[in-house]
Amino acid sequence: MKKFFVLTLLFINVYLANKIYAQSASELCSQTKINSYNNLLKTGKLNYPGDETIDALYYKIDLLINQSFVSGKTTVKLKPADSSINSCFLDLKRNMIIDSVLLNNAKINFIRNSNEDIFTVNLPITFSPLEEFEIDIYYKGNPIREEFGGYVYGTDQATTKRNDGQPVIWTLSEPYSSSNWFPCKDTPADKVDSSDVWITADEFYKTVSNGTLEDVVDNGTTKTYKWKNRTPIAQYLISIAMTNYEEYKNEFEYEPGETMDVVHYIYPGTLDANKKSQLDRTVPMLEFFSEVYGLYPFINDKYGHAQCGFGGGMEHQTISSMGSFGETLVAHELAHQWFGDKITCKDWHHIWLNEGFATYSEALWIEHFYGMEEYNNQIYNEMYGIYYPAISAIGSIYVQNISTINEIFSSSRSYAKGAVVLHMLRGILGDDIFFAALKAYANDPHLSYSVATTEDFQNIVEQVSGIDLDYFFSQWIYGQSYPRYNYDWGYTESGGLYNLVINVNQQVLNTSPSFFTMPVQFKAQTNQGDTLFTVFNDRQNQTFNIVLNSKPTNVVLDPDNWILKAASGTTEVGKKYELMNDFYLEQNYPNPFNPSTKFNYVMYRRQNVKITVFDLLGNEITVLVDEEKDPGVYEAEFDLTSINKDLSSGVYIYQMKTDTFLDSKKMVLLK
Repeated sequence: MKKFFVLTLLFINVYLANKIYAQSASELCSQTKINSYNNLLKTGKLNYPGDETIDALYYKIDLLINQSFVSGKTTVKLKPADSSINSCFLDLKRNMIIDSVLLNNAKINFIRNSNEDIFTVNLPITFSPLEEFEIDIYYKGNPIREEFGGYVYGTDQATTKRNDGQPVIWTLSEPYSSSNWFPCKDTPADKVDSSDVWITADEFYKTVSNGTLEDVVDNGTTKTYKWKNRTPIAQYLISIAMTNYEEYKNEFEYEPGETMDVVHYIYPGTLDANKKSQLDRTVPMLEFFSEVYGLYPFINDKYGHAQCGFGGGMEHQTISSMGSFGETLVAHELAHQWFGDKITCKDWHHIWLNEGFATYSEALWIEHFYGMEEYNNQIYNEMYGIYYPAISAIGSIYVQNISTINEIFSSSRSYAKGAVVLHMLRGILGDDIFFAALKAYANDPHLSYSVATTEDFQNIVEQVSGIDLDYFFSQWIYGQSYPRYNYDWGYTESGGLYNLVINVNQQVLNTSPSFFTMPVQFKAQTNQGDTLFTVFNDRQNQTFNIVLNSKPTNVVLDPDNWILKAASGTTEVGKKYELMNDFYLEQNYPNPFNPSTKFNYVMYRRQNVKITVFDLLGNEITVLVDEEKDPGVYEAEFDLTSINKDLSSGVYIYQMKTDTFLDSKKMVLLK
């Protein structure tokens, strides 16, 4: 056997293309939702998953809105889920005052504890399964604003982004803030069959909501906008957006002679040529995604955008709320109409079914409009780029702790790594089967306009492909980290043929799985051309034999970047590349915190590491870690009870420093 050439080559690709598609749409979406709810835990406990004894069927929200004060009623149609009931509870934030609850126009008793965000209704009769009933809840108050989410009213630019000082009112209810402004069963697992939103407000306001506008009633100094949604909808996708909007309309011709309105509600005086150009991309995106995923799911209603006061977007059903209109952000929120709205994750553990699919759809649009090279650049960006790259993701894509908003909307896991999982699945299945599986999932009769888990998606992909993919989903969705490959190669010659021998050795991880099972593609370069072949690597250390017609001069692992990985290998001629993201410091959780918080950090090489906490003036508070560490994923904890210092509420800095790496992040202490 020829000797093995031993020159290390690290295959870690960094997205350095000339065209970067502005700030990452997934980052904008993620940060918008995290910022919206980073005060959630101090407003009360998370009421999840709602009253499981009832099935919610319909919401009618009928409100009089006077800036930050709302009053009116919400009608909720219900039925017992499994067995007879004589009471039930709904979610409504504790600061909202309930005046009365009616059943069949008669007041009934309800119980409300001052420290809970629910209220219990005592029904005067017992209802049996399948027996429907409606209750009317009359209430009023100032809905909670959670930073930039929940229910928001304001006139200043920091609140609404309107430079002219005119007021804007809007909602962003994902994941737990629907009950900030209307009583409901506040869980995505229980979609209602339909909904109505009637809003009465000063005549200045044009109110936008889900579905179709059925009527506008002029009351003199006020107007009532009546919106009807006729398709199943999750509670957090019900929305309002209100200001004196200017409308900009397009049409989507989805079959000859049949059109759907595409309506954009824009701050008046801001609809310039650039914004029109951005909005005009919506129709070709509707055409493209309808071809790939099946016809736009709400074709009898509308699609459009309502401009609001935050940086990213929110995929409210049939009307995405938008803070900006960048190309990939528009694509991201539109793709959610299939993945998130038509099919909704059953619970927030499986949020990647919403966000990973929408993020991957950005890449598909880029591939369609700009070509495969730009698609590859976008995937490189999700894997290795500067915006929360998937390669730095720690923990599973499956969200372990759904009480932590940062975990649910983790840009590195739910968004970037979720998208990369779909990219890797495409590499395994090939384009024909992959896109057939996506369309089958998007149009499955049991999941359409309903809810799904990872297992539902996996089952459909396996049915379409005929391949057992349990190894793939168990390690990439429920497992952690990514493979670290090291390979070397050599060859023997006999009878004009060359027996190429490749040894693949994976670094043993201290997470689960300890190594990854994956089909791995190799490219063997010879003086007569390149040969691509795929091996199935299902052992930590494994040798493969490939027969070639000409002498190999170089062997490259995963040349087309189908796997999220780090890799080092041997080559006869080559250049040594340094790992770009060789260390990583993750955001702490919970954040804000009191009295303790935790965060993970990654060591890719054995080095000295020191982690220190400082105040904003640079004064050292404490040293959490100061030692030499082997490669691996580690957890650090900052606990106020373990330090002899009385710290006040505020922002603190924690810093990670190794021999070759330095990074720091902010954390917020709330007492």
